[in-house]
Amino acid sequence: MRVLLLTNEYPPNVYGGAGVHIQHLSRELSRLCEVEVLCFGDQLEERSPLVVEGIPLAHPVHPREKSHGAALNALQRNLHMAARTRQPQIVHCHTWYTHFGGILVRETQNVPLVLTTHSLEPSRPWKAEQLGAGGYNLSCWIERTAYQNADGIVAVSQEMSKDVQTAYGVDPSKVRVVHNGVNPDEFRSEADPSVLSRLGIDGSRPYALFVGRITRQKGIRHFLAAAERLDPSAQVVLCAAAPDTPEMAREVEEWVERLRRIRGNVVWIREAVSAHDIPSVYAGAAVFCCPSIYEPFGITNLEAMASRTPVVATRTGGIPEIVVHGETGYLADIEPVSATDPEAREPDVFAQRLADAMNRILTNPDLAARMGEASRRRVEELFSWRAIAAQTLSFYQDTIAGFRH
Repeated sequence: MRVLLLTNEYPPNVYGGAGVHIQHLSRELSRLCEVEVLCFGDQLEERSPLVVEGIPLAHPVHPREKSHGAALNALQRNLHMAARTRQPQIVHCHTWYTHFGGILVRETQNVPLVLTTHSLEPSRPWKAEQLGAGGYNLSCWIERTAYQNADGIVAVSQEMSKDVQTAYGVDPSKVRVVHNGVNPDEFRSEADPSVLSRLGIDGSRPYALFVGRITRQKGIRHFLAAAERLDPSAQVVLCAAAPDTPEMAREVEEWVERLRRIRGNVVWIREAVSAHDIPSVYAGAAVFCCPSIYEPFGITNLEAMASRTPVVATRTGGIPEIVVHGETGYLADIEPVSATDPEAREPDVFAQRLADAMNRILTNPDLAARMGEASRRRVEELFSWRAIAAQTLSFYQDTIAGFRH
């Protein structure tokens, strides 16, 4: 089988969970079939059966409304993606940035279109800050059109399966749940002290960890509000980069400075942590926090759990399918904080719930150790990329068999 994967992110240009997903999925799929990846960038790798080609933006458009540039230039790359295909038997798109390209390939090559629901635009109204109102309207239209024309849909969680059916009226028979995954062998149980020292983390003291992009979706403000209430002996480590907007970057700077004035012991790593270093950052943490207000799955939770680190996370989206409350960590209800008003702060009941759960772990090393061991076992048993690639290939085969253009 010849599989074409279309994606915005691909190494070294990875800034979120979708990029991590496509990196591992493409590698494991190439053990089973021929895989071509077309992505945004200038990559070029030709190591059959895996071929990766970046699509540069040679002639970007410069709209009068600057915020619309991201959406319009994505469409331009999609045209080039459709022109560069090599007779695939199926095309599989990741995020709305490549959905238009997938539609073009479906129509020009007469092959089925598969989409993975990493997220859905209607559930992320704050994206209008990044894309502008017009750009956000365009991204929603592209996504809706793609789902209405898709032949198969991979939902990364049961919740996403429900959401895509509700949002776009997708036929349930077209949807299959295939979770995200992790390679447990890439994560360690003990931190390398030299890595922590180089990043400015005191490896001799417990710390609460956040890893994520600077975006409303990831709930970074709620983590920082919770950090104000943590055990004062603990450090707070923030691995937060790739802000959606300059305004968002400035807001986080203000929140971090406020936190430092209140408690100190705050380490903010502003650049994406390398694949070599991030396992030590996870392994050294006493607790990992995922305070997302919207999270279809949440690969960072798996990465922390693979490192034997307990997780405190939001009871939302696909997270409850990963984190077992009271066994591998704790889940915190986001209500009454509104997902449509993610910056609601006073009273921030959600932040207090996060803080209470993290403090239970920070102040009880035996509990943390038990939860860490349970976390690693769960990852090893249920969330390996090799198994996920096999499930994905099986879905391709079923979709091709039922394809009628």
